[in-house]
This record gives sequence, C-alpha cells and structure tokens, in this order.
Amino acid sequence: MPKDYPRPSPTHNVQMNREDIDFAHPSEQEFARILDFYGIEWLYEPMTYPLCWDKQGRVIEAFSPDFYLVEQDLFIELTTLRQKLIRFKNRKIRRLRELYPDVQIQLWTRRDFTRFLERCGIDERSSELVGKEALED
Repeated sequence: MPKDYPRPSPTHNVQMNREDIDFAHPSEQEFARILDFYGIEWLYEPMTYPLCWDKQGRVIEAFSPDFYLVEQDLFIELTTLRQKLIRFKNRKIRRLRELYPDVQIQLWTRRDFTRFLERCGIDERSSELVGKEALED
C-alpha cells in the first residue's frame, strides 16, 4: 500500500459490563469465566485495528481480536468453531503484525483451547465448548 494514503488509527471499542457482553461463541464465554476465576484482568474486543483502507482513508478491512489480557499486554483470538477460518485469521494476524509491530497477539485453535481446558481440569466439557456442538445448545 503506498505510503501517501492516509492511515487510519486503531480505535478503542466501547466496553460493556461483563453481564451485557454477547460472546460470539460459548468457548469465549468459558474462557472469560476461567480468566475471572484466576483473577486475570481482561477486556473483550477492546480495539479495532484497520488492516486495509482506500485512498480516502476509509477502512475496508479491520480486525478486533477477541480478548486482551491486561497484565500480559497480550491479545488472544479464539477460533474453535470453523477450523477453515485459521488461514483467514492467520492472514489477518500477519497483516496486524506488519502494521502494528508492538501488538502482541496469539491465535488459539480448537486444539489450543482443548489443551487449555485440560490444564484447567475441565476437559470433559470440551465437546460442549468447541465446534458446532457448542452452538446447538
């Protein structure tokens, strides 16, 4: 992208009360519950990062990572539903790192999240928290 195009800045998203957050997937809700249990401060989709824009500076593509772990200064993007999205999300994360090299982010797949549940001792619930099965309830 030519350097003379106006570059939009990342935007802070409005933070909701925890009880008002409408998580995109049950795995996100469970992740938040576990973070709360361990006293880890987090924010849900707190920032939107422009990834592509036109000559007038209008954002064409953006990315809002799922969680921000405050003390770790780390974003976590959970992708447990459709593993086909991994390539798409990896492309977005590569672009985010290219444009915002100071932003720390990790992409967690279904396998990563299942291992996390195992470490927390709740792996018996993984089938209800990952993939399509989670959305059937």
